[in-house]
Amino acid sequence: MNMQELKKTANAVRQGIVTAVYNAKSGHPGGSLSAADIYTYLFFEELNIDPKDPEKADRDRFVLSKGHTAPGYYSVLANRGFFPVEDLKTLRHIGSYLQGHPDKKHIPGVDMSSGSLGQGISAAVGMALSAKLSNDSYRVYTLLGDGEIQEGQVWEACMFAGANHLDNFVAIVDNNGLQIDGPVDEVCSPYPIADKFKAFNFHVIETDAHDFEALKKAFDEAKATKGMPTAIVAKSTKGKGVSFMENQVGWHGKAPNEEEYQQAMEELKKEGESL
Repeated sequence: MNMQELKKTANAVRQGIVTAVYNAKSGHPGGSLSAADIYTYLFFEELNIDPKDPEKADRDRFVLSKGHTAPGYYSVLANRGFFPVEDLKTLRHIGSYLQGHPDKKHIPGVDMSSGSLGQGISAAVGMALSAKLSNDSYRVYTLLGDGEIQEGQVWEACMFAGANHLDNFVAIVDNNGLQIDGPVDEVCSPYPIADKFKAFNFHVIETDAHDFEALKKAFDEAKATKGMPTAIVAKSTKGKGVSFMENQVGWHGKAPNEEEYQQAMEELKKEGESL
């Protein structure tokens, strides 16, 4: 895909996020929207995956460590053809396979059930080690929240990845600066994020989460890095793409009402048409 097509796809992913959360009457739009461009780049450019064969043995693995941003994950999987986009409207409904957090048993394309913060990266590191032990070619990617990296388990996993030189492993931090209770630096500052990963023997790349050229450069550099895992610290805007949600901590875990939904969709559709 060229950069224009990626932008258009990311816009469709954002529309899917807003639609899903609105229909669920609950969920996490802020961090789903901030990661929408990362999701789009991963699933449409970076990952070796096949919607027709979600379990293929040599597929690249993706673990959503910040599992509450499942609306973004589901929207990109649907837009990539793993299941119908129409099903996004069933998010969190009784009987729907699209639960509030990713569920490996029932959702095509999901490699790990996640939601307990800190645990996703640990599972992902295990997958990366498994590939090394079996001489398999697949790579493993995990997406973390910057609030999530306040969890100690994250750094245990990083210590292990660094010590075992897992160069088939990429940790991406969606650095939108806000968590459920407020700005991350006021709640329990994870900064300096890059220096922390460097201390755990990671190759670190700092980039713009909303610039596809920059994301391409970062992921290409990660692939070229040998002998150590890579951390991509991606600076993002929480709620990106919906004016009244941007940088507003209140939209971490709240669904839009009818009026807000209409405004958000109008903005996103207008943006989509201009692309």
